[in-house]
Amino acid sequence: MIEICVVGAHLSGMALNRELLREGGELRRAVATEPFYRLFALAGGPPRRPGLLRVAQGEAIATEVWALPEDGFGRFVAGIPAPLCIGTLRLADGTTPKGFLVEPEGLHGAEDITRFGGWRAFIASLATT
Repeated sequence: MIEICVVGAHLSGMALNRELLREGGELRRAVATEPFYRLFALAGGPPRRPGLLRVAQGEAIATEVWALPEDGFGRFVAGIPAPLCIGTLRLADGTTPKGFLVEPEGLHGAEDITRFGGWRAFIASLATT
């Protein structure tokens, strides 16, 4: 099994979580990143998608770590559209799984939502406005 860290539409109960389940994904843990990230709501959609960017000084962002069988991981990663990509994340529990990041070019027209601390809190804020 290969671990993959998700921060947005692939979280449990969210719009794209079914893609992880279809590939045999198992939820391992919920854990924040180390405080070196900014979270953005990307332009476009649906579904709405976040972009996680590693920076020198940032915040901790809520994530979920899933595990996929090797073949499922390959199929899952092959379907990730630009400007999203897979890189190595640094998590508060000391682990460094592969996970979703965004290419800087993808931030044109994006909203910085780091202040919410995670995608769920951002989505919840939309329901109250």
